[in-house]
Amino acid sequence: MNDNRLLKDNYIKINHIAAKCMRFFVALIVALWAFAFFSRECNLVVVTICMVLCCIFSLIPTLVIDFFKHDRNEAIKYVVICIAVFNCMILSSVFSHMALVVWIFPILLTSLYYNKTLVVFTALMSTVGVILADFINLTYCDFMVAPIYLDYTDSMVLSVFPCVITILILSLVAYFIVSRNSTMLNSVIDNAEEVKSNQKELIFAFAELSESKSKYTGEHIKRVADYMRVLGKASGFDDDYVDKLSTAAMMHDIGKLMISEEILDKPGKLTDEEFAIMKSHVLYGDALLEHCPGEIMQIARTIAKEHHERWDGTGYLGMKGEEIAYISRLMAVCDVFDALTSERYYKRGWSVEETYNEIVSLSGKHFDPQVVELFKQNFDAFKEIAERQPDKQVY
Repeated sequence: MNDNRLLKDNYIKINHIAAKCMRFFVALIVALWAFAFFSRECNLVVVTICMVLCCIFSLIPTLVIDFFKHDRNEAIKYVVICIAVFNCMILSSVFSHMALVVWIFPILLTSLYYNKTLVVFTALMSTVGVILADFINLTYCDFMVAPIYLDYTDSMVLSVFPCVITILILSLVAYFIVSRNSTMLNSVIDNAEEVKSNQKELIFAFAELSESKSKYTGEHIKRVADYMRVLGKASGFDDDYVDKLSTAAMMHDIGKLMISEEILDKPGKLTDEEFAIMKSHVLYGDALLEHCPGEIMQIARTIAKEHHERWDGTGYLGMKGEEIAYISRLMAVCDVFDALTSERYYKRGWSVEETYNEIVSLSGKHFDPQVVELFKQNFDAFKEIAERQPDKQVY
């Protein structure tokens, strides 16, 4: 995961919060309508129409962000602010000085985003909105709550000007808050990236250690991680989860640390007793990772335990079909593909075409048919990875 993706994920969350804030704004609109209803100080029909329009506009962010899922678009934040300013302008037009406090809302809303440009945009929009609202209120005062000052000049100097100054001061405060929060966010992201990078290096070191016991090179775990990335994307997982899945895949054989080298390196066929010990590496992997914190480690634990399971139930632990975690079914294809195409001191490596045919022939037996279909669709990517990262040395 890189900084841009973390910022984008944060932006998406903020968009959903902004949509929720706009729903709360509807409650304020209803409260103001109730005030107008009981005070009878304005034309209730006009007020009701205006309030209904405000409610409709306030729910647009919910419709766009939560319902249609357009929460990644960079323009969304400007749409949300424009709607907030427009609603405040209508409320200020209808209720005059009684609704001036609503102009705080767009500024509060813009402070959610870590964007200084948006603060400036909101301040300018709000300033224009206050001036227009005052003009509308004075022009159509017979339908609205009566303004305090009936002269345009008096209203501009004694009502609009103080409101604009207040908006600009609050915007300046919001600007510095956003600037500070943006700096802090970038610092947090940098620290998170450093921790994640260190965690990846540690995982790779342990994974390489487990492979070295069976005299593989580190290219095996790199290839398997890349294969998992391909199938993870093809499965529709988001980039963050694909990244975690790829990293966790490197730990699939961590349990081999507990298996003796005599069994791991035996050139001939294993006895039934030796094979039983070999199979236990999946349980060792499960036990080693059981209490490790973090999502990556728990993904790795699942994969380490189940990557030798077969769709028809003839795997190491006898799990079958949907009992096997989907990510483990992905891992099964990746691991077998790399095992067959890799040359070892006790066997020749198969060609990628031979391996392809073997995996396809075992669809519904060893492998989940759905995963095999994804493998077939992405075979060229598998082939490219295999050719790009050959083993450097075979002992």
